[in-house]
Amino acid sequence: MLAFVGLGSNLDEPRRQVERAVGELAAIPRTRLVRASAMYRSAPVGRADQPDFINAVAELDTELEPAALLRELQAIEARHGRVRSVPNAPRTLDLDVLLYGDSGFESEQLRIPHPRMHERAFVLRPLLELDAAISIPGHGAARTLLEACGDQRAEKIA
Repeated sequence: MLAFVGLGSNLDEPRRQVERAVGELAAIPRTRLVRASAMYRSAPVGRADQPDFINAVAELDTELEPAALLRELQAIEARHGRVRSVPNAPRTLDLDVLLYGDSGFESEQLRIPHPRMHERAFVLRPLLELDAAISIPGHGAARTLLEACGDQRAEKIA
């Protein structure tokens, strides 16, 4: 199943955190890293009193079910020193399952598609880099959704 994962960091050398995490995604069991987008610098959402984020999106081909994939992502976050304090707090690494095939999924721990991805330029820009025709189930074409995020900064840096 093709899955898209969002990566973000704004602490402890964010660019390096994201680069390392992309490599670790390739080591997830029964999963192959298809490709990763360039990195983007974006302003924080929700709490402005923190450093900018470095974001990217990775495309995975996985045999794991969504909950198992989430557990693998959380293990990677933990290895990077991720601490969950308050929502939208600064973080060493944030990994989110954005899409999992064309299907939706909902549990106490995980909602797919990611509930706010359609409102965030820092997700949509790198996602469109990987698939220019992609749509977000229940929301429409990512390209159209990105146009509605015109006031958000997400600049390509590498």
